[in-house]
Amino acid sequence: MKIELQQIKIRDVVDGYINNDEDGVIGFGGKLNIRPKYQREFIYNDQQQQEVIKTVQKNFPLNVMYWCINKDGSYELLDGQQRTLSICEYIKGNFSVDGKYFYTLQDNQQEAILDYPLMVYICEGENSEKLEWFEIINVQGEKLTKQELRNAIYTGEWLSDCKKYFSKSNCIAYKTGEKYMTGTPIRQEYLETVIDWIRQRDGIDTIDDYMGIHQQDHTAKEIKEYYQSIINWIETIFIKYRKEMKGLKWGLLYNKFHKIDFAPKKLEEQISELMKDEYEEITSKKGIYEYVLSGDDRFLSIRAFRDSEKRTVYERQKGICPKCGKHFDIKDMEADHITPYSKGGHTTIDNCQMLCRDCNRRKSAK
Repeated sequence: MKIELQQIKIRDVVDGYINNDEDGVIGFGGKLNIRPKYQREFIYNDQQQQEVIKTVQKNFPLNVMYWCINKDGSYELLDGQQRTLSICEYIKGNFSVDGKYFYTLQDNQQEAILDYPLMVYICEGENSEKLEWFEIINVQGEKLTKQELRNAIYTGEWLSDCKKYFSKSNCIAYKTGEKYMTGTPIRQEYLETVIDWIRQRDGIDTIDDYMGIHQQDHTAKEIKEYYQSIINWIETIFIKYRKEMKGLKWGLLYNKFHKIDFAPKKLEEQISELMKDEYEEITSKKGIYEYVLSGDDRFLSIRAFRDSEKRTVYERQKGICPKCGKHFDIKDMEADHITPYSKGGHTTIDNCQMLCRDCNRRKSAK
């Protein structure tokens, strides 16, 4: 790859600046693609944007940027998108620094900013070289997520449609499912999570495989409808929202249980009772939702018997395993619920028995 360092003034970069979904993000007189398909969404917060402008105002050096030149003479911004967007948005009057917008500055202050020279490496090479170089230089900044790197590979109409729905700061997926999802759309965490859920539904091995299969699709209709079905299912069967619902693997639960006819009122009664946790033995309140759907009390992470309780029961049994009738040292025995939690038993000393390891394993396997 051929690389040449140039100085490019801010006034030239912001010339013809456009930022919208239809036309993309363009600058430098229409010749610079500021957000190529392999680039991430804009992630700088207000303070970070302002620090970029303050650096320019003080005439301090910004980190070098990288552009790629295409065969038709146009350019793609390879590294420096966040800084470039901060500069362009400020000059367009979309945010202020210390209470002052660009258009409220004195003429000489505006000219000083517009004449600020950006240090830009102009790179020339094949597409594969651009992408490889993009990955290398971004290690120096805020590291790309795995999904951001996947997006650089599986570009096309399908991915563009996905990103409109799952990857914008105020996208539809966020508006409808923020209560249930973790992560942020702009770092591709929503998109990655939902692809992971739907690929498991379809029996596809990896996220990359799923994206490769659908890369040539014209729309992301299937995955958008799948996500909305998950949200509708959650809100239909769980009639009361609790904070413990945020961040559960809802897609996997939907895949497994959405065809079962649950009674919402009965589920709420179960959940309410379990949340009270009279015996203070449920260590994972989030697991209550998986438990009421599956009946598997492992999701509750029931509190283990205390060492003092184990010793009391061991002495009471005189070291004899009640299943096989043999004597064991306490270190070779395990505490067991006589009546399982799922059948109404609790983690109390009256519901505890000490079993040898073999007997306890055989009981657990039943």
